[in-house]
Amino acid sequence: MSHSSLNLTRRRFLFTAGASAAGAMLLKGCSLNPPSPTDLSPKAEALPLSPATTPEITAAKLGFIAIVESAPLIIAKEKGFFERHGMTNVDISKQASWGAARDNIEIGSTGGGIDGGQWQMPMPHLISEGIITKGKRKIPMVVLAKLCTQGNGIAIAKKHTGKGFELDLAKSGGADYIKDLKQSGTPFRAAYTFPKVNQDFWIRYWLAASGINPDEDLNLLAVPAAQTVANMRTGTMDGFSTGDPWPYRIVRDKIGFLAVLTAQIWQYHPEEYFAMRKDWVEKYPKAAKAILKALMEAQMWCSKPENREEMLGILSLRKYFNVPTEFIRDPYAGEYPLGDTKQVVKDPNQATLYWKDPRGSVSYPYQSHELWFLTESVRWGFLPQGILGEADRIINTVNGEKYWREAAKELELASQDIPEDPSRGIEKFFDGAEFDPQKPQAYLDSLKIKSIKT
Repeated sequence: MSHSSLNLTRRRFLFTAGASAAGAMLLKGCSLNPPSPTDLSPKAEALPLSPATTPEITAAKLGFIAIVESAPLIIAKEKGFFERHGMTNVDISKQASWGAARDNIEIGSTGGGIDGGQWQMPMPHLISEGIITKGKRKIPMVVLAKLCTQGNGIAIAKKHTGKGFELDLAKSGGADYIKDLKQSGTPFRAAYTFPKVNQDFWIRYWLAASGINPDEDLNLLAVPAAQTVANMRTGTMDGFSTGDPWPYRIVRDKIGFLAVLTAQIWQYHPEEYFAMRKDWVEKYPKAAKAILKALMEAQMWCSKPENREEMLGILSLRKYFNVPTEFIRDPYAGEYPLGDTKQVVKDPNQATLYWKDPRGSVSYPYQSHELWFLTESVRWGFLPQGILGEADRIINTVNGEKYWREAAKELELASQDIPEDPSRGIEKFFDGAEFDPQKPQAYLDSLKIKSIKT
């Protein structure tokens, strides 16, 4: 074995050991008890299938990351919704990281990878265009559903208590504090789990709205969740933008506090999505719709209050979130201890929502939301400005709302649960900015802090 290989192996060992230690510290004193069979409701009953609804294949391999966005995938597996629609051999595979999920979708299940799964946005579009794949290889994808809305937050290390970390950093003094740290030679360091997608966008938007340039006034970097939490504990990481249960775990373990919820930044915002390889969907369209119908029914199940405790018990299992149920109970109720004073805010409309929210359907993949993700990518120079001229092509190629509509009809959903328009209309943010999907350039022009590349 070469010297470089030995170093690589050692680094992997150290990271794994560090991540395991971080998890052990977080769970110290907490028990992980699997739900008793008597606590579980009956699984979904198999449906009689017609030739039109019988899937061409019964197996698929889907990836997930152990955060709240993955709940519909987990519940579809555990409560029998995949089997209900004839997909009797669906495997859901926990991914080590977003980078691993990207690599696994490239090789597909035939090569030991995955056929689809849970994605931050706009990962399916970037993969389809060959922007984040190895060798710039294009792997066409189809976005079939939005998994949830909200469910993310930005946690701050406890050493920054009393420094003004709240929603409006400009008013609280937090913005000046961050800039002063940069001037003093000890810049604020904040992490997200994968670059140029959701969790990167949320912290950038929050900072920029208060006059902080995320590319100049602090250090932003991609770091795996377990490593970030360990670094916050030792004082080498100052902030973390991610999905539950991580922000709440940071608060529970007294490592830091929750400065802001993404629901406060953009209420009812789109979060993560379900997408599959386009070659798989086109080869097995009935199987793709069967999976989609299972996920939609799982989303409905997750949204029913009477299922909450059972859902918590399932998600907390070692093979899924591997956390005590008390780490996720309050967030699912919309109860968060916010700010360094940890004042509890109770608002179910700020919790993770899976099926409906006051703006309409959560599950339906609005094309207007995909346009915002591409526009925000242009804002930060992740994509060239000219991509907006290609946005319609990219979105129409990747967006699979036609499959969602067909699945909705086969499920006999009420007409009011099926959006009439692929646009959700104008979106409003906490700082007064508005995104009109008819005028994406006007949105960009209205933003003071940006890094647009021609």
